[in-house]
Amino acid sequence: MSDIVLYDIPQKNPQINIWMAFPAMSSFGTSSLGYMSIVKRLDMRSDYYVEKIFTDTVNTKLRPSDVDVMGFSVSFEIDFLGIFKILENFNIPFKSCERDESFPLVFGGGPVLSANPEPYCEFFDFIIIGDAEEIDTEIIDVIKNNADLPKNRKLLELSKVKGIYVPSLTKYDVKHGVTSLNGEPFEVEKISSPLNECITTPVLSDKSFFANTYVIEIVRGCPQRCGFCIASYLNLPSRFCDYNKIIEKIDEGLKYTNKIALLGALITAHPQFDDICRYILKRKHSDVLDLELSVSSLRADSISPVIIQTLVECGQKHSTIAIEAGSERLRKLINKNLTETQIFDTVKTAEQYGLKGLKIYAMIGHPTETFEDIEAFVILAKKLKQQFKTFEFTFSFSTFVPKAHTPFQFCERESIKNLESKYEYLKKEFHKLGVKIRTSSVKWDYWQAVLSRGDRRLADYLIAVYKNGGNLGAFKQSYNEIKKTANLPSSDFFALNQKEQNEILPWDFIKTIPYKSGLIAEYNRLLTKCEKM
Repeated sequence: MSDIVLYDIPQKNPQINIWMAFPAMSSFGTSSLGYMSIVKRLDMRSDYYVEKIFTDTVNTKLRPSDVDVMGFSVSFEIDFLGIFKILENFNIPFKSCERDESFPLVFGGGPVLSANPEPYCEFFDFIIIGDAEEIDTEIIDVIKNNADLPKNRKLLELSKVKGIYVPSLTKYDVKHGVTSLNGEPFEVEKISSPLNECITTPVLSDKSFFANTYVIEIVRGCPQRCGFCIASYLNLPSRFCDYNKIIEKIDEGLKYTNKIALLGALITAHPQFDDICRYILKRKHSDVLDLELSVSSLRADSISPVIIQTLVECGQKHSTIAIEAGSERLRKLINKNLTETQIFDTVKTAEQYGLKGLKIYAMIGHPTETFEDIEAFVILAKKLKQQFKTFEFTFSFSTFVPKAHTPFQFCERESIKNLESKYEYLKKEFHKLGVKIRTSSVKWDYWQAVLSRGDRRLADYLIAVYKNGGNLGAFKQSYNEIKKTANLPSSDFFALNQKEQNEILPWDFIKTIPYKSGLIAEYNRLLTKCEKM
């Protein structure tokens, strides 16, 4: 099956050439709804020529010297490795200050850069803070309309656009954070899309990771507001696509494929999710007998029979819920507010209406966590195994990573030794129970925490990581190599240390809702609630 483009591409009379880059293989990039939707919006302009670029791209229609602007979608901290690979493949210098007028302007966007762009800011000429769909054509027009200006003048014009951060117009120090070049306070307001339209797959491909799947974003953000969750806090307020528009998109997708996926941080939070499921069942029973449905994680306290029935009839044997913590005390502290009774009711409904098993997302290393909280996972797994003897459970664990713009951005992270000890205990006890367990790499999570709370002093370090192979060993080796010359503190300073509430953090210049004062208030509320338990 060849690719099916689901939008009209106008006759081109290009006045500007664009490379839209995704820092991974093409199979992953073409499955990224955010990246592909930006490509679509740009490609629908007759005066833009847009070419997709990936880490495995070999041949291009445009030469680097013909490209006016190059954009990267950045979803994960580790994506810098793919960014460097693409830049290196086309002989483009990594740092903005090393690129003269002969190179394209290079920008970045996506959740990582919207949360804390500082570790990566020296690699981009400008950065989009927030939802790119609100300003993507606006920024390209600014570049097009100022084509004759030198690079620094173009960047000055771009800096006037709401949501655009031009790092070269700022300076940074630990005491004052990010300020203007003359030391004045500096801020960038994060932009937020109202989600008036459902974002959907623009190109169906059998070569993408989710082959021939029509993806529909129905929710952005999450109303749960767990204290650690950047997906919730970075996307406030939570937004839901209109039910009728979702139905229209389902019908549109089914004209081309039998595979539909519903996307969102917490799709079952949609106020009409049961009705959406009923409509999908109706379509399956009426005329799309082989309809397949995929969904992201379900909310354990809002799973209804019709949701499970829909998943099962549309081909799913397993689904996913997130409980995050083993004890009810800790779930309340992180604002999960999920009771053990609700967990068991969810499993009962899942089994009764035909699911064969559940993956249960969980996390260790939460603030105030004790051995009793870890032991609670084992007790819970034992009870579930005893009550639901033929049902399959897989617990998938990660470790707490403090994230910018969340209430827990201030929190201490446990040491690698402590967290690995907890994992070993859980693995041993779950093996005794005969319950499957998967665990993240504590060492990888540690370096993710370094990047999550890092600042722009990490730039040369990230380049060293890439040049040293980009594997786990390269992260530690490179830090030791670059620490003195880059004037870096211990990596524990970024990854582990408790941050003071009045401390100026590298990302404080980004103005988003809630403001830092709101995060401090929520942090204190959650920790105070813990003390009263």
